[in-house]
Amino acid sequence: MKLGLLSTARINELLVAGARLTSDVEVIAIGSREQDRAEAQARALDIPRAHGSYEALLADPDVDAVYIALPNSLHAEWSVRALQAGRHVLCEKPFSRRPQEVTDAFDVADDAGLVLAEAFMWRHHPQALRLLELLGQIGELRLIRASFSFLLERPRDIRLQSALDGGALMDVGCYCVSATRLLAGEPLAVNAQLIPGADGVDVRLVAWMRFADGVLATIDCGLDMAARDELEVTGTDGVLWLDDPWHARMPAIELRRDGTQERVDVDPLNPYACELEDFAAAVAGERPPRFGREDALMQAQTISALYESAEANRPMEVQR
Repeated sequence: MKLGLLSTARINELLVAGARLTSDVEVIAIGSREQDRAEAQARALDIPRAHGSYEALLADPDVDAVYIALPNSLHAEWSVRALQAGRHVLCEKPFSRRPQEVTDAFDVADDAGLVLAEAFMWRHHPQALRLLELLGQIGELRLIRASFSFLLERPRDIRLQSALDGGALMDVGCYCVSATRLLAGEPLAVNAQLIPGADGVDVRLVAWMRFADGVLATIDCGLDMAARDELEVTGTDGVLWLDDPWHARMPAIELRRDGTQERVDVDPLNPYACELEDFAAAVAGERPPRFGREDALMQAQTISALYESAEANRPMEVQR
């Protein structure tokens, strides 16, 4: 699969590094609003082609698919434009906080017979897969606790701009949401509180979530506090704890039960390579993407409900 990068976002460095670890993907082009910026990143990442506009990238006849890492507010628009240009799309998370945008984009993809996927790379790593396998070791699921935060000290950063759909939930909290949904299914209701920053985006958010069968979850995320990334899954008979759930730089799962602690080691694969291999297989028609329309839609529905809950200062049911 020949892949083009639509934007010069810093995350391209991680994606390209992952692409170089799999024979299924070749990154051949990059597009930016400015030719100089496209050429600079193309040189830095050893990408053969640089286009001075997003439209030029989409018009490149050799590009099979595009990876979109634009600001959150532009994800849906440029995903649709790429699909309309006949390109498969891997869109960086979160696809949108507006469920209707997700539905509309997937309708375009389905009508065109193209693959559209939301890029949550952590879910494709062996650590996440092993976590699902270990759920049976802790009895009946009772509680999930997920955290992700770091200190963002650049006041002009796009993640602090409301017009670009910034905020802690959209940047890092969406990982926590995706983890609860992966483990417990779709939430029934949520209750959130947030602290707004200078531009009105949430710089800190905490929430509880209620799932079927009495399962509860708590999530917290922030752009104004120390770096933390943890995932704890508690059942009737034990606990699964991950110190590095989202990046899996040093993957391992700790199984705690009956007063003992067992470390379950996991293959240290590159999560972006794992994600790209799944996407490339879907593009090749070998199988559907592991996470498709319904997953992306419910992610957006949950994020939307969390923001509505925080604004209304009351619990909110999650629409289906």
